[in-house]
Amino acid sequence: MCGIAGLLTAPGKSLPESVLPKLEDALRHRGPDGSGRTQDGSASLVHTRLAIIDLETGDQPFQAKRDDGTMASLVANGEIYNYVELREALSGEALTTRSDCEPPLTLYLRHGTTFTEHLRGMYAIAIHDHAHDRLVLARDPFGIKPLYYADTPVGLAFASEPQALFSAGLATPTLRPQSRDQLLQLQFTTGRETPFEGIYRVLPGETVVAEAGSVVSRTRRAPLPPDAPRHISAVDALDELDHILNDAVGIHQRSDVPYGMFLSGGIDSSVLLAMMARLNERPVRAFTIGFPGTRAHDERDHARAVAKATGAEHVELDFGEEDFWQLLPEVAGVLDDPAADYATLPTYKLAAAVKEAGLKVILSGEGGDETFGGYGRYRRAVRMRLLGGRPMRAKGIFDGLGILRDESRAWRRGIAETEQASAQGRRSRLQMVQAIDSADWLPNDLLIKLDRCLMAHGVEGRVPFLDPKLAEFAFRLPDKLKIQRGLGKWLLRRWLETRLPASRPFSPKRGFTVPVGEWIAGRGGALGSLVARQPGIEEACQVAAVERLFANPGKKSGKAAWTLLFYALWHQRHILGIPAGGDVFATLSQKP
Repeated sequence: MCGIAGLLTAPGKSLPESVLPKLEDALRHRGPDGSGRTQDGSASLVHTRLAIIDLETGDQPFQAKRDDGTMASLVANGEIYNYVELREALSGEALTTRSDCEPPLTLYLRHGTTFTEHLRGMYAIAIHDHAHDRLVLARDPFGIKPLYYADTPVGLAFASEPQALFSAGLATPTLRPQSRDQLLQLQFTTGRETPFEGIYRVLPGETVVAEAGSVVSRTRRAPLPPDAPRHISAVDALDELDHILNDAVGIHQRSDVPYGMFLSGGIDSSVLLAMMARLNERPVRAFTIGFPGTRAHDERDHARAVAKATGAEHVELDFGEEDFWQLLPEVAGVLDDPAADYATLPTYKLAAAVKEAGLKVILSGEGGDETFGGYGRYRRAVRMRLLGGRPMRAKGIFDGLGILRDESRAWRRGIAETEQASAQGRRSRLQMVQAIDSADWLPNDLLIKLDRCLMAHGVEGRVPFLDPKLAEFAFRLPDKLKIQRGLGKWLLRRWLETRLPASRPFSPKRGFTVPVGEWIAGRGGALGSLVARQPGIEEACQVAAVERLFANPGKKSGKAAWTLLFYALWHQRHILGIPAGGDVFATLSQKP
């Protein structure tokens, strides 16, 4: 995993000498093992490296020649898992390294901008085609790896994180109010536009082409097929699932450095552990976190039993109230593209433990719910309204609380557009809601969380459930093999029932919860006045209503209080430019 950045200058413009070193410095946490740059004509590329595959010769940028002598250069952030097969298919080409990220450049020279159709992996790629003085930016179909761009006074700039563009002086962190309201109501933002004016996401699956310093074309690969569920029996589906899991988890373990996995004890992580235990001769290193002394369900007892059944080397961590107050400013600081998901907190601490254990790669279960139909909201969304059905995200977090200055429904426009786009082909209602989550919630909440929290510690996160072959298999399963008897992920549960009985896959499970509401309520009086008087909160909210919210948070209002606390810290760091200054209280007490 790495950091990438660069710029395609507009005609007549030149790049200040300080820009490339500043981009490199801003992305060094993503790639602490080395760095590289190249400048040719109007294009400049920067790379910071986290060495995972081909430790000796895999330094970037890569360069390659066409038969006519024209050159192209590439920098990439990601892992191309089918690089072994690609290298065999390209055996007649002059590949000079063993890196997984060199074949995409050769594929581009062969196939042009359709080169991504041959890739199986997670990636954000930038290619400068010297012959056409063209910049090509490409992102994997699920958006596992991030990529941003901005039109600047000197040309089109791009980076793995928006903060790098700000650090290099290529853009100014100006808040986009529409995205702010979306963030507060949804806890994430949707679509191409980020919360920063003028900073845009390369969309999942998108390939963007720029010439003369500006975008000239876009194409996009969908992460999920438009096809209806296929006909397959449960017996045949289980056999096929076993084969595909074996393949997907196997290629996600391709690495020249040690790796481990996050174990919650839930269905997805138990499936990963069972398959990793099958594929590895040594014990799997599994990391679990819990919340002692709180009302939150502690998953460690169950995870411990599952780990013992597979012979895993199990590492258990505590996340307590002191962690919450101390780490939250740091977490808000690394989430420049914000996701107000409380799961960022344990993920951040787990990543630190993984790094301390000497690992650079972790496998995680993100994507299992979206592809196999696990969320309760899916079951509600497909029911008839008379039977308690309701659409996903019909209401925002702050609806009915009288806190926001703008109580319009404008925050839901992005979700509505995604809902319309998901209703394609012959998809079932269940497939439609799965596609909605895969388009927005997955890349802009779960995968942002995993990327930023792990990369802050120089750790790579891999998500086998989003392997394209596994995801397509799962998405096209009959609805009855996803949901049965009120339980989602039915086929995964059946597979686990025989492969890892200790996981007790059909027993009642509780959702993963971080007790942030409990901790906030304990100090709500002192916290409320601090949050309410933050410039970002004053712009968006009624100050008196915010203070009342923190003074007496309930279940719904507790979620709102957490969201405001996160946003206050995020706004202070990424809009006002004030770094974390100790714990939550010390940080919020700083003056702009």
